[in-house]
Amino acid sequence: MIIFDNVVKRYPLGNVALDSVSFEIEDNDFVFLVGPSGAGKTTILRLLLREYAPTSGSIIVDDTDIASKSFKNISHLRQNLGVVFQDFKILSDRNVFENIAISLKVQDNNLDHTQLKDAVQKVLEMVNLPEKGMLFPAQLSAGELQRVAIARAIVGHRDIIIADEPTGNLDPKTTWEIMKLFKKIEGKKTIIIATHNTDIVNSLKKRVLVMKEGKLVKDIRKGGYEL
Repeated sequence: MIIFDNVVKRYPLGNVALDSVSFEIEDNDFVFLVGPSGAGKTTILRLLLREYAPTSGSIIVDDTDIASKSFKNISHLRQNLGVVFQDFKILSDRNVFENIAISLKVQDNNLDHTQLKDAVQKVLEMVNLPEKGMLFPAQLSAGELQRVAIARAIVGHRDIIIADEPTGNLDPKTTWEIMKLFKKIEGKKTIIIATHNTDIVNSLKKRVLVMKEGKLVKDIRKGGYEL
């Protein structure tokens, strides 16, 4: 479970990124985080990754308050969160297999070569790239790169998947192909997707958290989103 309890994030110059935000996300829930640029969506994701701490309030991830000053196990937290970025962040000097294998080894360094190979191949098949393991990023399309990013995020035993505008650089057809991949893992992992894409949000009818000027203004079950 993820709990934001009265979370405030204020920057040194005084601007407020989050203003008393509270919500709960159950295990294996599928949530869209929406709102205009500057609304606080990315701040929420960065707080979950503990890139920085909130000014006040608590953030509970699996019974641990990661906002607490006593929380030190940031590396372990990040190892157990799968992250999908808009700009992919794929290592250009490693092939597809290596990009995914690195993510898996970060979480479990005790896997032997056979276990590693089997796990990577399984996730490549899941994202419909079974024959692409030996290719390098320069040989892939944008849609294929995002598939690799998703494979890297979901490989292993990560229970929470965070995606920041995962379809922002993709054409409409590829966008829907990517969303089908998230649908494949629905109900198996907690999925939080920050997006501006109203068509996706309105079509899939998942839970929607609407942010505006740093505040949570709507929390809609099976909802939609209008700009």
